[in-house]
Amino acid sequence: MVFYYDVIVIGGGHAGAEAASASARVGANTCLITMDMNKIGQMSCNPAVGGIAKGQIVREIDALGGQMGLVTDATAIQFRMLNRGKGPAVWSPRAQCDRGKFIWKWREILDNTDNLDIWQDQAEELLVENGEAVGVRTIWGIEFRAKCVVVTAGTFLNGLMHVGRKMVPGGRCAEPAVTGFTESLTRHGIRSERMKTGTPVRIDRRSVHFEDMEMQPGETDYNQFSYFGPHRNLPQLPCWTFNTTPECHEVLRSGLEDSPLFNGQIQSTGPRYCPSIETKLVTFADKDHHPLFLEPEGSDTNEMYLNGFSSSMPLNIQLEALKKIPALRDVKIYRPGYAIEYDYFDPTQLYHSLESKVIPNLYLAGQVNGTTGYEEAGGQGLMAGLNAALKCGGKEPLVLGRDEAYIGVLIDDLVTKGVDEPYRMFTSRAEYRILLRQDDADARLTEKAYNIGLASTERLNWWKEKENGINHIIDFCQNYAIKPKEINSALESLGSTPLRFGCKLVDLVTRPQLSMKGLVSIIPELREEIEKLPNRNAEISEAAEIKMKYKGYIEREKIIAEKMHRLENIKIKDRFDYSQLHEISTEGRQKLARINPETLAQASRIPGVSPSDINVLLVLLGR
Repeated sequence: MVFYYDVIVIGGGHAGAEAASASARVGANTCLITMDMNKIGQMSCNPAVGGIAKGQIVREIDALGGQMGLVTDATAIQFRMLNRGKGPAVWSPRAQCDRGKFIWKWREILDNTDNLDIWQDQAEELLVENGEAVGVRTIWGIEFRAKCVVVTAGTFLNGLMHVGRKMVPGGRCAEPAVTGFTESLTRHGIRSERMKTGTPVRIDRRSVHFEDMEMQPGETDYNQFSYFGPHRNLPQLPCWTFNTTPECHEVLRSGLEDSPLFNGQIQSTGPRYCPSIETKLVTFADKDHHPLFLEPEGSDTNEMYLNGFSSSMPLNIQLEALKKIPALRDVKIYRPGYAIEYDYFDPTQLYHSLESKVIPNLYLAGQVNGTTGYEEAGGQGLMAGLNAALKCGGKEPLVLGRDEAYIGVLIDDLVTKGVDEPYRMFTSRAEYRILLRQDDADARLTEKAYNIGLASTERLNWWKEKENGINHIIDFCQNYAIKPKEINSALESLGSTPLRFGCKLVDLVTRPQLSMKGLVSIIPELREEIEKLPNRNAEISEAAEIKMKYKGYIEREKIIAEKMHRLENIKIKDRFDYSQLHEISTEGRQKLARINPETLAQASRIPGVSPSDINVLLVLLGR
């Protein structure tokens, strides 16, 4: 039996769900093939979305017309804006979600997406004809033929789970691994390697002594992930924080010889920024405690996630160590923590569109590209699904620049630099953080997404309404006159220096000690202007304040980005035989030949390519 589509998406995780949704919404006849329709968007590890830089990616997905922000808001049981004590360039939203409701919200969205079919099955082989991807064959012998194939297989490719010395094939707990599919790609020249990740025990809240922990409540203000969806309405639950103990560490040390990470059983590389508890024990041997966070898995379950205790130690060691922590002295668990090894593919073999350089019409997204995290997967999935659909329609791909989106930084890092450990996004990876704030993702991306058919008219209209509101508040502040005698006593009460001369309101907004919230309390006319806004006035007011307060920094960073654009406009792909360019370094020749960068700017970001190498290329180009 053979079925025909424009785009086939393999895998129903965060990358696959966004890919299928994006492809279908821009008009491609799409089929999502997933092993279990009841686990679409499954949160394999922590049931949380966002965090440092990851929250910005989710805002960008939403601004582009993706679904992760909407799904998160509909299922959030705690929300926090991280890094509030720092500048707005690094403010990052994060939400704890109800794991079960998150899956079913995704299922509801995909079930009601036009141009999208869902098929429960397992892809067994990529079909390649004349060097191009033409479809897949499943374990039931069914062929799905398509113009483009998007692979988002997560950790399932030859997945192997570890608990102590016990090893079980699997893509994640209680789900089978996928064998053979990796080989159907590598036989055509795609390079694969192995990576490792892990997850902690799940705890029964009825066995926990919360009196020995510190409560960590969420925030109940206007903030959320989606700029235009309904406000989160589930019960908001606290998380809890506490520490490991020296006695806990002693038990863990006694089991190190049976740890897969230290007995040679696991050879692959794990995530640097999310280490297991046993790795922390060895790496930070002088520490007698490490922080832990107990987080709810949902509003209707007693299952809780122990953040900070990822482990693949033997079950008895995990359980005994936990009981050495006062708050967990009577602990009961639902399942142990485990490590998992899986296949990924070298992302330097991809174009910025996420299409394979080796097999045309094949797109790769998510953990198969060497990343870690739901948000990184969702961003890649949206771009891969979108670009696959655009190719089916004979259109150019959408490629986001490093000054346009964290998603652009993520994809450029992957295809330019490659990975030697699971990639995780941080604000420090972006050169233009002040341009990539969480509050202005729609300003950067929504019109662009609308013009290619990805963002809806409703999404565009909400952005236009927000943009008009921001401009109205800024215009009011630039024109509203302030007189010293009317404001000085109030300024002193807010800890700010009194005025000697009159000024415009914008001059007060830019003072570091003052905020829009404080100024509203002392300038009734400002409060009235904000209250006139038709929707989300607190959000709009904050966005206007950021633009006024950081105007100089924003403009300076735009100038720097414009300079880099000059190099982005210099195309060099296939213009040089790098092996013959002896004027540049040996490492530079090797890296340039392997990656064959599209532009001079991309070449400048390749590790091992020096500024002098770039200058040589400029000279050879006659520039």
